[in-house]
Amino acid sequence: MKNFIFDVDGTLIDTIDMYIPALRATLADYGYQRDYAGLTDYFGMNGWEALPLIGVSEQDRQPIYDQWAKLSAQNTAKIKLYPEIEQVLAKLAATPGIKLVIATSKSKEELSSHLGGKFAILKYFDAAVTCEETTRHKPYPDPIEKGMTKIAAKPAETIYIGDSEFDVQAAQAAKAKSGAALWGATQPERLKAAEYQLKQPSDLLKLI
Repeated sequence: MKNFIFDVDGTLIDTIDMYIPALRATLADYGYQRDYAGLTDYFGMNGWEALPLIGVSEQDRQPIYDQWAKLSAQNTAKIKLYPEIEQVLAKLAATPGIKLVIATSKSKEELSSHLGGKFAILKYFDAAVTCEETTRHKPYPDPIEKGMTKIAAKPAETIYIGDSEFDVQAAQAAKAKSGAALWGATQPERLKAAEYQLKQPSDLLKLI
C-alpha cells in the first residue's frame, strides 16, 4: 500500500469522552433524552448531519449544535492519543514512497487544535481534508476522493482507516481499500466489511 488516509476521532485520537457526554447533556437541556450507547451509533458522522438522525428538530438543530460544540471545547483535556499511533505514523512517514493524509469531519480549527497543538502529529501528514472542503461527508466518498486528489493517489493503492461503519462505506464508495481501526471502534461488529481488520495501529506497518 502506498497511500494511507486516516479518520481522526476514534482512529488517531480518542475523543468519545469529550463529545458524547457533551452531546447527551445538551440534548437533555432541550428535552431530548438519549442514552450514551445510542449516541455512539452516530460517532464518526459529521455532527451537523447526525443531529436530525438522532431526532433533533430543525428548529433546535442550530442551538443544540452550538451548545454541543461549546461544551465539547471545554473538555479537550479528555482527548487521548491512542497507544502506538505516533510511532506508527513516524515510521510510515519515513518510508520512501508512502503518503499520509487525513480525511475528517472535523473543522480546520479543531484539527489544528487537537493534532497540531496538543499532540503535534500533523507534521507526519502530506495533506488533510476537513469538513469545510466538501459539501458531502462520510459515508459519501467525497472526503477520501479529495484526499486522493491532493496527493495524486490511485484508489487501488490507497487505504482509508477508520473506526466506524461510515468510514468503511466511504472507502468502498471511493473504491479505496478499507481498514477497520478496531482499537478505537465502539461497535467493531459493524466493521466486518472492511478488507483489513486492524487490531492495533502497528498492524498498518504490515501493509507497506
